[in-house]
Amino acid sequence: MTLLFTQNKIGTLTIPNRLIRSATAERMAKDDGSPLPTMVDLYRNLAAGGVGLIITGHFYVHPNGKAHPEMTGVYSDNLIPGLTLLSDAVHKEGGLIAAQINHGGMNSSAWHDPIAPSEVQLPSMEHPAREMTINEIEETIGNFGQAARRVKEAGFDGVQIHAAHGYLISEFLSPITNKRTDYWGGDFDRRLNFLREVYVSVRQNVGPDFPVLVKLGMEDYPENGLSAAEGAAIAAILEAMGMDAIEISSGIGKPGVGSIHKGVRTEAEEAYFRPLATLARQATRLPLSLVGGMRSRVVMESILSAGDADFISICRPLIREPNFPNMLKAGMIERSACLSANNCWAINAGDGIACKCPR
Repeated sequence: MTLLFTQNKIGTLTIPNRLIRSATAERMAKDDGSPLPTMVDLYRNLAAGGVGLIITGHFYVHPNGKAHPEMTGVYSDNLIPGLTLLSDAVHKEGGLIAAQINHGGMNSSAWHDPIAPSEVQLPSMEHPAREMTINEIEETIGNFGQAARRVKEAGFDGVQIHAAHGYLISEFLSPITNKRTDYWGGDFDRRLNFLREVYVSVRQNVGPDFPVLVKLGMEDYPENGLSAAEGAAIAAILEAMGMDAIEISSGIGKPGVGSIHKGVRTEAEEAYFRPLATLARQATRLPLSLVGGMRSRVVMESILSAGDADFISICRPLIREPNFPNMLKAGMIERSACLSANNCWAINAGDGIACKCPR
């Protein structure tokens, strides 16, 4: 019996299969962050395609955390009606949807005065980021909580906290970008305080039964960054805190190396973050979702049967073929047609993500 199309739970939420649409920026929002009609269509089609749970692209919790143009916002109650259109579209197709909330930190758009736990300039940055004040830290924690409240009020089925890929929470976790000596940084335990307080703020705003997930960057690419062992320790702490599920990914990248590996063509090249999931599984019994280049049924089933993860997170196959889950379930295909070329990004403003590879 296939595990891929059996149900499983994340907190109070029953997911009909083990396929999760992993967050990827849609670039389908207006200047104020409100979704365009094309974004509603995107999620309607994903839900109709049979994926068990959709996680949206990252929503910025405050204008100073906007990471790129056409990014969706969740920083104001005025945005709730537009976000409700997204959840309604998914629910009408029988699907489930969680919203990912984020602050860009040092990776915020240059015109927003980038901020970080400590003053930092990395090779990948166009502009240096300045150190956050205590007031800014406390205000940002509140912004995450209020964003989660809006997500719930907009009818979403859960919320995911983005703590990966070198964005603000990831920066607080990493010794590369967090060199503070106060409550918010220094040793390993204090570097976790920002994430702890964000979780508390989120939980207070959504209540005990609303699913709260986290995307965790378990390991930084640069030397002297967050180690995989530290990432596993964080996974155990997240369970003790009350988190409902963890999606395993990477932390701070370096130029040319990040969370997306190009050119995945063989089964051996898939699941490139699987070793991190194996470490996390040793540290926690929370539901784990693994992202990172899964393209074939055999690899997905192997991960699930080994217990390395409970869910498989994919996105680029769903950009190429939104109905990939339905085709896989029906036995029509055994592997995604995605070429892992990463030719998904919008060329012109408002185009949004779409597969631009040859068919």
